[in-house]
Amino acid sequence: MNGMNQVILEGNIVRVPVAKDTPRGTRLCTLPIAVNRIYKDKEGKDVDEVSYYDIEAWGEKLANVIEKCGFKGRGVRVVGRLKQNRWKTTDGKSMAKIVVIAEHVDFKPSFRKKNENEEDSSPAEQVPVDEGSECSEDYENLAEAAAGIRAEQEAGETVF
Repeated sequence: MNGMNQVILEGNIVRVPVAKDTPRGTRLCTLPIAVNRIYKDKEGKDVDEVSYYDIEAWGEKLANVIEKCGFKGRGVRVVGRLKQNRWKTTDGKSMAKIVVIAEHVDFKPSFRKKNENEEDSSPAEQVPVDEGSECSEDYENLAEAAAGIRAEQEAGETVF
């Protein structure tokens, strides 16, 4: 029986996502995100705690959407699972790293000013960056792709 392993992270992309094909021909996109948490210390001062997570998105559709629509600084919500990679170094030391395997990714809206010459722009004068672009169409396909991957995993089929 599988134990529960699910995580939801909401933060900002730290670097440009990198997509590649594995030696077996599976598409993989990696993106690091930063998640901020603000809390008050004993003196009542705000403390900003930042945690960094490496995200792996497997599969043609999900990897391509992230590569195309993700950019440094863009807000993102990732639903996935934790995976621990273990290996030994050349000197025999045991190493481990935990990554998040993305099952679903949502991008937060990204806005640009209507008039690029104006420094201040009210929300009413801003338009979504993805409006009318290929990325807006791809959002609809993400849920379908995630559902397909989840069904394959539940059926015991190997996705990777």
